[in-house]
Amino acid sequence: MAFIDTIKEKAKADKKTIVLPESMDKRTYEAAEKILKEGIANLIIIGTPEEIAENGKGYDISGATVVDPFNDPNKQKYIDKFVELRAKKGVTPEQAKEMMEKDYMYYACLMCKCGDADGAVSGACHSTGNTIRPALQLLKCKPGVSSTSGFFLMEVPDCELGENGLFVFADCAVNIDPDSEHLAEIAALSAQSFEMFVGKPAKVAMLSFSSYGSAKHERVDLVSEATKIAKEKYPELAVDGELQLDAALVPEVAALKAPGSPVAGKANTLVFPSLEAGNIGYKLVQRLAKAEAYGPVLQGLSMPVNDLSRGCFADDIVGTVALTAVQAQMSK
Repeated sequence: MAFIDTIKEKAKADKKTIVLPESMDKRTYEAAEKILKEGIANLIIIGTPEEIAENGKGYDISGATVVDPFNDPNKQKYIDKFVELRAKKGVTPEQAKEMMEKDYMYYACLMCKCGDADGAVSGACHSTGNTIRPALQLLKCKPGVSSTSGFFLMEVPDCELGENGLFVFADCAVNIDPDSEHLAEIAALSAQSFEMFVGKPAKVAMLSFSSYGSAKHERVDLVSEATKIAKEKYPELAVDGELQLDAALVPEVAALKAPGSPVAGKANTLVFPSLEAGNIGYKLVQRLAKAEAYGPVLQGLSMPVNDLSRGCFADDIVGTVALTAVQAQMSK
């Protein structure tokens, strides 16, 4: 069974309610029809009757709850919550109402915050910033977490490395140039995510162009320091570094470059030193190894909100909704 099919089965076992705010995109409806037919999640679609009629034509979304953001009887409750959450920023009821009507992602996050939904998925026709910004402002990060980060679950065909070809790659979506403290936090969150979705112990490699000091540079020092922080702050974490990619994955290379490492040669969770490296890395594996790349999945938020690529297909939305539903199960 493919990895995403396993995730769908987990989602079906305890159905959660996921909000889709992009009613202006036809892919939303194609995905919604499949999600409802397969029983993966309960759905809320935010949109006006005109948007639903125009863009949803030909798709059966009768099982979804449709919320008109201009005529929703719960709207005042969401406005009040918006004002409460952003009081320090001086947001007025009028401003809250305007933002909710202009950007449905704010509406989706407020539905989550008020307990009317368990998670949200957006990004098919909006940027990552437009997806993350409302979530950070209204849902915020989990207690003890400084900021959100994004990972891809990679499923590499015919691969014995990692967890039989399954990996988490992070951060590939959010943080451009994290410092050592932040890299250590990304390592811990990524390990939790791997174990949540894959159900196996995470082995985290902090990646660099150096293994155990084989090269000298401030970028190497950053990763080495992040590894030290991670080991001290999260003693239960199986993490090591700094490691070159081949030392992290290949046992024979690990024996030469990082002898005695608890992680080298068997890593399944790869933490890249920058967004630049992570983004290039996942796309290389996706294109050259013909790997499935599920994500970016966001981690660290108090409730699950996930991003989509603007080049995504309807099936990508289906998969992301399933991942979001499983995150919601685990966060309860």
